[in-house]
Amino acid sequence: MTRQASSPSPESARLVLLLRQLRERTGLSLAGLAEATTFSKSSWERYLNGRILPPRGAVKELCRLAGEPDGRCLALWEIARAEWGGRAKEATRAPSAGAGASAPAPAPVPARRPGPAAVVPEPEPEAGRGAPAGDPVAAPVPTQAPAAAGNTRVGHRRTAVVAVLASVCAALLGAVVLTLLLLPHRSGAERPVGTLPASGSGTGSGSGPFCREAACRGKDPLVMRCAADPDTLVEHRTAGGASVQIRYSDTCGSSWARMWGARIGDRIEVRVDGPDGPVRDARVGNRREADTYVHTLMGVTPPGALVQGCFLPAGRGEKECFEARSVLRHPGMAAPVPGTP
Repeated sequence: MTRQASSPSPESARLVLLLRQLRERTGLSLAGLAEATTFSKSSWERYLNGRILPPRGAVKELCRLAGEPDGRCLALWEIARAEWGGRAKEATRAPSAGAGASAPAPAPVPARRPGPAAVVPEPEPEAGRGAPAGDPVAAPVPTQAPAAAGNTRVGHRRTAVVAVLASVCAALLGAVVLTLLLLPHRSGAERPVGTLPASGSGTGSGSGPFCREAACRGKDPLVMRCAADPDTLVEHRTAGGASVQIRYSDTCGSSWARMWGARIGDRIEVRVDGPDGPVRDARVGNRREADTYVHTLMGVTPPGALVQGCFLPAGRGEKECFEARSVLRHPGMAAPVPGTP
């Protein structure tokens, strides 16, 4: 049974499973994670239960505690974020509310500082209704108290607006600086561990994929960032209930296959341009891969190329094959030429 549609991706489930394994490796409880990181216990509970997508910083801190290079984890996180779509933005902001003392001070706090006209001792607007009995400051001119309170309100509002704008500008500036530090340099001198290809194999784009066409041959689509926004050329449901997809990235000029819901020993193959094309395959080798998914490495795939996928079940089951042609999603893009960088 073959259909031209895509079903919900298992990337999020694989990320959650990986985070749970890293947490088990640390030997820390949820409370221990909260003490060792900048994220609260309740936030970690939501991350490890798969209720929300964890922010990038949480993944990096957990990798650090577990002694795990964060390259592959962050690559998987980027794919999961693309699958979550708009929910990822809300989830990224969630730890700020639950981080407790480690989180930045909320923006309204500076508003409590007296403004230029704050001559009335009470900071709250209700103080303008009258001064307390026995207060020697407000007693001489009681008729001016409402005006003073009104000035105080204006001063507080102006101070609050200035404080909010300053906080937003500081946050944006910090995000830009952090992005510039984390993105790969065009010279290739400093790169995040485990995420970037060797010099000369990437596209030179800090925000896009790390390879294109021939440079992607035999590479992992997750690590090369080719799986961030791919097309599903065809999806096949096997007789045993497993799901197999042929994925294609016109930006990378490459295709690959992935499979989930399979059994240990099941295998997938993908080849480009007929039976004589090179074969990329992947096999379910353990329970973790059976519970999540496996994917093949990439093959160079120009627009219009015929891509064939095959499912080979463990045991004596019959081989199931299906195929589709790659399409150029962006008509304005030049067709990739195999063998060119």
